[in-house]
Amino acid sequence: MRSIRGVGDMKDLVFDNRFVRDLPADPEPGGHVRQVHGACYSRVMPTPVRMPQLLAWSPEVAALLGLTEADVRAPDFAEVFGGNALLPGMEPYAACYGGHQFGNWAGQLGDGRAITLGEAINDRGERWELQLKGAGPTPYSRRADGRAVLRSSIREFLCSEAMHHLGVPTTRALCLVGTGEQVIRDMFYDGNPRPEPGAVVCRVSPSFIRFGNFEIFASRGEEELLGRLIDFTIARDFPEIEGDSADKRIRWFDEVCRRTAVLMAHWTRVGFVHGVMNTDNMSILGLTIDYGPYGWIDNFDPDWTPNTTDAGGRRYRFGQQPQVAHWNLWQLANAIYPAIGAVEPLEAALHRYVDMHEAESRRMMTAKLGLAQWQEGDSALLGDLYRLLHEGEMDMTIFYRRLADLDARLDDRPDDAALAPFADAFYRDDRRAAVQDELAGWLRRYGARLRQQEMPQAQRRAAMNRVNPLYVPRNYLAQQAIDAAEQGDPSRVAELLDVFRLPYDEQAGRERFAAKRPDWARHKAGCSMLSCSS
Repeated sequence: MRSIRGVGDMKDLVFDNRFVRDLPADPEPGGHVRQVHGACYSRVMPTPVRMPQLLAWSPEVAALLGLTEADVRAPDFAEVFGGNALLPGMEPYAACYGGHQFGNWAGQLGDGRAITLGEAINDRGERWELQLKGAGPTPYSRRADGRAVLRSSIREFLCSEAMHHLGVPTTRALCLVGTGEQVIRDMFYDGNPRPEPGAVVCRVSPSFIRFGNFEIFASRGEEELLGRLIDFTIARDFPEIEGDSADKRIRWFDEVCRRTAVLMAHWTRVGFVHGVMNTDNMSILGLTIDYGPYGWIDNFDPDWTPNTTDAGGRRYRFGQQPQVAHWNLWQLANAIYPAIGAVEPLEAALHRYVDMHEAESRRMMTAKLGLAQWQEGDSALLGDLYRLLHEGEMDMTIFYRRLADLDARLDDRPDDAALAPFADAFYRDDRRAAVQDELAGWLRRYGARLRQQEMPQAQRRAAMNRVNPLYVPRNYLAQQAIDAAEQGDPSRVAELLDVFRLPYDEQAGRERFAAKRPDWARHKAGCSMLSCSS
């Protein structure tokens, strides 16, 4: 692995790699697969690729790091973020962690294809970990090759940035680099593997520590290392938490519960379904992390999951995500109990998660419905809406956006006039016919509720449009960009990134990106459900 001095401002990137400096490393060298004990990470170099080529990049994330467009366009940039070269100060490693997958303890997992290059400190003193996903094998790769395909890399790149602009806590993405190599994947797990273009995404986050980092040490009885990792995480990633060691640890877990509750409410607000909410995919910072077979709710369905692996049990379905997060927090509480030594404060924080999630959900739904404040009867109003959206097979994003335009004075208008603004939110005419009378009645109830508050319609509309997005990264849009990129045209990735940069604003000439899922995409691979193959 060669080292380069960098060009432009790349040479000025400053690294302060506290994770590798303050925590114990795997003493065994090399990337061969093994069980790693008594260590938080293994030092491992990215595996160089044949022909790294920059396919897309985020100007906002580059700016966070102090990088200019000239830096990004320079040939050395793709060399570094494709895994072929290092900048001074980078100390690559793969983290050791475990996790519960689909409700069962899976043992050691770890960064099987993600390699952190280092922790960059920007000119505002902010810490950003730079991590390459698809950078080659590590000691945690098990039977895999450590690589990633272009289709999944595009999805991660786009959604990371789209979620940020939607206001949802998330890891970020600096760039997408094509490798010039083919990766063999069995996309449908049906015994028909095929070669696909490879790619590497540079993910960016203040921390990539997840619930599973603590679970692995608890499962092995490595209690000293467990406590050490907890204290490190608090000191580096939660510096606002003060007090003695025991008090800080309890307050830290309470804060993790709070952030997770907020995150789950945001996912519901925008219609995001993670697809693989295993404990190793849960960020300790309350960020959306590890974009695999995720999906976006088109027709509103609380029971929908985008993950083919989850199609039978639907454990990670849209409407179940807050409960799964609670279960995952229980597993984290079990893991850190040896370092806390008391059950009561952990249980209290877990109970507060429920209250915090309810409060955040109510706050966000109050805003989505354009209400000044929540009052008695609004829960029933919202529950009836959810049922009608489901039974009517209506597009969630389009419905809420149209709701902002509703005139609250509906009593003197026929049902057809009341329903007209929502005509393009239905996916099936028969489902529309089945609910239209009841939906018209609901709209009148809603209009009456709006008339109870002193808020001008223009003010309500503007407020609702700040929380109800017009553009979301629907699966079919991402798949269209993937299809073009696999044919050598990455321009649609950049176009979508630009659209998602302003998800709440009307963008002239881009109306097609706000349209509901077309019929041809209902069951098309990549446009409806996806596999974990990436």
